[in-house]
Amino acid sequence: METGEQVGVEAVPYCCSACDGGETPASGLACRTRKTHSLSTSSATTCDYRKNQSLHGTSPVTTFGPKACMLQNPHAVMHIQDPASQRLTWNKPPKSVLVIKKIQDASLLQPFKELCVFLTEKNMIVYVERKVLADPVIQADESFAAVIQKFCTFREDLDDISNRVDFIICLGGDGTLLYASSLFQKSVPPVMSFHLGSLGFLTPFNIDTYQSQVTQIIEGNAAIILRSRLRVVKESQEKIARVDKKGIIMTNGDSEGSRKAMQYQVLNEVVVDRGPFSYLSNVDLFLDGHLITTVQGDGVIVSTPTGSTAYAGAAGASMIHPNVPAIMITPICPHSLSFRPIVVPAGVELKIMLSRDSRNTAWVSFDGRKRQEICHGDNITITTSCFPVPSICFQDPVNDWFESLAQCLHWNVRKKQNYLSSKEDVF
Repeated sequence: METGEQVGVEAVPYCCSACDGGETPASGLACRTRKTHSLSTSSATTCDYRKNQSLHGTSPVTTFGPKACMLQNPHAVMHIQDPASQRLTWNKPPKSVLVIKKIQDASLLQPFKELCVFLTEKNMIVYVERKVLADPVIQADESFAAVIQKFCTFREDLDDISNRVDFIICLGGDGTLLYASSLFQKSVPPVMSFHLGSLGFLTPFNIDTYQSQVTQIIEGNAAIILRSRLRVVKESQEKIARVDKKGIIMTNGDSEGSRKAMQYQVLNEVVVDRGPFSYLSNVDLFLDGHLITTVQGDGVIVSTPTGSTAYAGAAGASMIHPNVPAIMITPICPHSLSFRPIVVPAGVELKIMLSRDSRNTAWVSFDGRKRQEICHGDNITITTSCFPVPSICFQDPVNDWFESLAQCLHWNVRKKQNYLSSKEDVF
């Protein structure tokens, strides 16, 4: 089965000073490697995707990248850990970091350069995407050229860095964290997100105090929140072009093509919509093999608790804390007065298909990316992934979430009612 990434593409040599006779990157692999999805031979990172009958869904992997894991809590109640007790710990001191910067934003150049200088001074191996360094302003900065020579560079969909990065630092907004998640289709290293974007619901750290905060993370003193992801498999029938006797090219006709499967790890949501068509979308929604409803409207959103404050929240879904094991199903402008958003257990398997009598095709996107068409015969299977995103907290999972609700979404903001003295008549 194919995945959302290209598999079997040979990577070019990394631009890494650690390979020139020095210390090897975190995984200990040579710079020239063949792309693979195998993260480790350890049983901790393997995952069986057989149907899970548990209402609580798959047990998440709690090792993140080569060296990080979650500190085990022996006092967990009913196998559900107190969110405030989720702590990051290191098996070995971290030595490599991936810095992801929002591109085409000149205001982030200075913080990016200062952070990279700070990390190299701490003898960290810094990974940066090649297209970030292609910025003309960075290339024109002669004082920064010496630092760039120490970077390891990579290219999205071509170079596999899953076993090389110990933790991730994001500079930007919520979309930067979503992009970081998409780079890792299995185990994700701990992610530290600095608020340098527009909304910043998922980015709790302030760049002004980055030195002390990054140092604290390197020392392993931080709380983490495990943001569940969705494992999405899109199966489709490849179109086969054929020429009839009259020389007319026909596609897919009555001939059956081979089945193609693409796999994605989604942090926020899967959106199925009507695309450019004026008709209602008409898709069937199955839960554990049973047809539960047909969505007639602009579309449907299947989201994680993290995504409940994104598109799903705008479409009327309840806001759910990321520690709650659940999947949200939210219709988009349904042509029904009774189609309310629902929450289902994380252990279920959802399947979305075009209805037989649908007037047109539909379109699907994964965290707002890789948008593609859904045709008759295609199906999308959605389950809870066992590879969550370990997001590093500023305080703890509970306080950070309510702080974001208040500061970013202005949750329950209202002018206070005036005080009523006891002498005044209540009526």
